[in-house]
Amino acid sequence: MKKICVPFFAIFLLVSCNKNAKTAEDQDLNKKFDGYKDNFVNNLWKTYPGWASGVGFHKYDSILLVPNSEEDQKQLDFANAQLDSLKSYSIDNLSDKNKTDYHMIKNQLDGIIFSIKELKSSQWNPAEYNVCGAFAEILNGNYDSLEVRLKAFNAKMNNIPAYYEAAKQNIKNPTVEHTELAIAQNLGGSTVFQDDLKNALEKSKLSKTEKEAILNKAAVSVKAITDYADWLKKLSNKTPRSFRLGSALYAKKFDCDIQSGYSVDEIFKIAVDHKKDLHDKMFVLADKLWTKYKGNAVKPTDKLELIKQVIDVISLKHTTPEKFQSEIEKQIPELTAYVKAKDLLYIDPSKPLVVRKEPAYMAGVAGASISAPGPYDKNGNTYYNVGSMSGWTKENAESYLREYNDYILQILNIHEAIPGHYTQLVYSNQSPSIIKSILGNGAMIEGWAVYAEKMMLESGYKNSDEMWLMYYKWNLRTTCNTILDISVHTKNMSKEDAISLLTKEAFQQQAEADGKWKRVTLSQVQLCSYFTGYTEIYNLREELKKKQGDKFNLKQFHEKFLSFGSAPVKYIKELMLTEK
Repeated sequence: MKKICVPFFAIFLLVSCNKNAKTAEDQDLNKKFDGYKDNFVNNLWKTYPGWASGVGFHKYDSILLVPNSEEDQKQLDFANAQLDSLKSYSIDNLSDKNKTDYHMIKNQLDGIIFSIKELKSSQWNPAEYNVCGAFAEILNGNYDSLEVRLKAFNAKMNNIPAYYEAAKQNIKNPTVEHTELAIAQNLGGSTVFQDDLKNALEKSKLSKTEKEAILNKAAVSVKAITDYADWLKKLSNKTPRSFRLGSALYAKKFDCDIQSGYSVDEIFKIAVDHKKDLHDKMFVLADKLWTKYKGNAVKPTDKLELIKQVIDVISLKHTTPEKFQSEIEKQIPELTAYVKAKDLLYIDPSKPLVVRKEPAYMAGVAGASISAPGPYDKNGNTYYNVGSMSGWTKENAESYLREYNDYILQILNIHEAIPGHYTQLVYSNQSPSIIKSILGNGAMIEGWAVYAEKMMLESGYKNSDEMWLMYYKWNLRTTCNTILDISVHTKNMSKEDAISLLTKEAFQQQAEADGKWKRVTLSQVQLCSYFTGYTEIYNLREELKKKQGDKFNLKQFHEKFLSFGSAPVKYIKELMLTEK
């Protein structure tokens, strides 16, 4: 799942910690590197115009690249040329800010080469080919006039037929799981070129002739999308590739995507140990709550069963499918008020957060997510995407709502919104370094959201035994995400064992466990980002508390940490621990 405080002078000088250059030569080197970064970003957007649009740089909105072998070669040429340029800079003589940017740029370039030459997901993941989201963002944007955006939309449609023909040529041995996802997301997202486009055209000032021409081209686009889906349905693939990545590829992808101070094996062991610690804490609380919720019923001898029975009763307290989204909307201002009252972190009231039903082109992977504007579109809306239960059976909806009961729904909103993803991404967009915003590290981003959950409860938020028990259950999800992902992709964990881990050891509802199994078959490594980032952030905070003693200030730690943008935690740690 690519994919943001006051006017900035009021954030207590939130700038990345830079060493003063020691010599005139160093100053000149850093000035040259700043120029290199500008050039790198300009060339990055020319190479990846879709990515540029996603972060709010709309110069190339009208371009849709055709994903053929020539385009792959252009990306490789870009990566190799930029890596050659990096060699001319001595990292030891760069400022702290530029050292981090150097590492992040190099990692991105290495990742491009790894993706094309080794991972080769373009051959086995048909879901990588989907134009619907990019076109939806043009319609949903609040930059420029509607007419200008519609003209970019129109020009961008020119390459849609060629785009999907190239996709068919690229796909060699797709997985069953990614094929099914591609079909569902493309067909669902095609409504962008029908109802969504028609509604936008009706509001526009374009001429009747222009509108008709756009609609005619949209019909061709819809045909290309549906033809792709039909082609995927008819694929004869008797020996499909496994969705499992395998140990070698997984380790390389982990290092590239997570950029952690931990290896795969190290974080796996930490997660397994943390699971046991959580079980111990949960048993103490569940045992204490037993009589309140179970009366005189005989306590099970199995500790996990006792925890489960208490959780099952508490989970009956939840909202309805119809009120699920409105309940989320109601809680956002409550969380904002709490953070302000406790003086935990500055939250800019001017940055819009809009709760909306999850768009069809995003469905099928996660039930809740944040879509944030990029650093070039800082005043754009941040969307809190909420999965719909429309069409679900009564049993599945009930299972889902028990998972997101009245306690956990609040923790979800902390994670996704305040002071989690929404807040962190607003800060990230304000980072003095554009590199740290556009090359954002997923483990830092997800880790912050998970850290925010515990930090809020530590500060006293809705303090009760029930809330802490449910928090530990939620934190088990993060922990077991890592155990699950590594076990499935590198240790051949079966679906049966995976569901057992999630339901019996993480106390998840069946619907949630089924959804997580689906997710682990469709993604790799990303599920590790939550626990890895959280572990590194929490450990950094505790290390600084020990180092600073009485001088430690929680709000200052939060704002300083977030001021570095979405850089990997291991680099933020270096800067914060060496700061005088």
